Amino acid sequence: MTTVTKMVGQSLKRREDPKLITGKGNFLDDIKLQGMSHAAILRSPYAHAKINSIDTSKAKALPGVIAIFTGDDMMDINPLPCAWQAGRVQNNANTPRALSAGKALYAGDGIAMVVAENRYIARDALDLIEVDYEPLPVVVDAKKATEAGAPQLHENAPNNICMTWDCGHKDATDAAFSSAEVTVKEQIINQRLIPTPMETRGALARYDEATGEFTVWMTSQAPHVMRLLLTAFVFGIPETKLRCISPNVGGGFGQKIFCYADMAFTMWAARKLGRPVKFVEDRSENYRSSTHGRDHITDVEIAGTKDGTITGLRIETWANLGAYLSTIAPGIPTTLYGRIATGVYKIPAAYCKVHGVYTNTAMVDAYRGAGRPEASYLIERMVDRFAAEIGMDPAEVRRKNFIQPSDFPYDNGMGLLPYDSGNYEPALDRALAMVGYADFRNEQAEARK
Repeated sequence: MTTVTKMVGQSLKRREDPKLITGKGNFLDDIKLQGMSHAAILRSPYAHAKINSIDTSKAKALPGVIAIFTGDDMMDINPLPCAWQAGRVQNNANTPRALSAGKALYAGDGIAMVVAENRYIARDALDLIEVDYEPLPVVVDAKKATEAGAPQLHENAPNNICMTWDCGHKDATDAAFSSAEVTVKEQIINQRLIPTPMETRGALARYDEATGEFTVWMTSQAPHVMRLLLTAFVFGIPETKLRCISPNVGGGFGQKIFCYADMAFTMWAARKLGRPVKFVEDRSENYRSSTHGRDHITDVEIAGTKDGTITGLRIETWANLGAYLSTIAPGIPTTLYGRIATGVYKIPAAYCKVHGVYTNTAMVDAYRGAGRPEASYLIERMVDRFAAEIGMDPAEVRRKNFIQPSDFPYDNGMGLLPYDSGNYEPALDRALAMVGYADFRNEQAEARK
């Protein structure tokens, strides 16, 4: 069964309110280049669909449209790179192309590009493109994606698993749980979130045919890295042939670190057309197509004694990486998460296993601490659960299990570099004093009566 989708025009609204196009605005709007054109991207409304055909004839006939391209047109450049794959294990890597060809893997996947004289014409032309979609089964839950019968996204990733990675000492941890006086088990969901920077992302590319050099203005937190990734990995040209300029970022929170399709397709189109090409995503596109954060499902157990000593920690996490790998996605739930899962506590036996999983969702990558907040939430929640299980004050359980100043440098056994220093008890005492912890506990007891 196929579905023909034709978007309804919103021309009048767009002309009345430019914020519908750019959100708050973007510093790229202040850059004026001779002959500059504007790009807009047709995005799949389906989270998973085969693309049987794309009819652009009506859109091409719209006055002011310069050109329309699909993913098939851009096969002469490479997919975007994944620069940080999980170490020591097989990564079944799948990264996005500048535009998808043949299939859409998440709602918002870019499948066609309109280049026009201005942004309004470009957006109007999108409404005239007709796509014959064949919807396919969808999976968005990372744990369910690995189960038998789940829709498969990539041929090289059986059960939608990009990689399975671990750290710590499994046998010692299993032994600690076997001999433990107390164990507590919990499933923790660290929900997906959208970074929402003040300004949306964008790119403006110019190509000099005489020298073969590109200039790209980009809303990037890492323009030097983008220069390397776009030249060496995407276009296969010398790094000296690209200048990246990022004078203003407009907020980022991590979302603007990565290599994005718009950097590649504006460069490609600028070279193809011989004129500057600009793209600025609207807020809806930012929510649907730029990277998200977190999205972990974790089964975790903590073990210890009745007097409050923690003896073991065992973790299994299903980390949703989205439909494709973003630039450093596999490194976040592995090195930056698993290796610090013991937190500030002296836990003699710990083990963490992580499954990186593909789903029909936007890519997931670093956001505000990148893996570390997920790990901190996990261990602190489990310390609270352990304290409740043995009937001990959670502050005292923390105090009892802190790594002591005399223990440094300290190896937490998870493959991390040794902790070089720390003195956690004074910080805890200060925090308890600031909130009036003793009085709060008394008030709590009275309220419960």
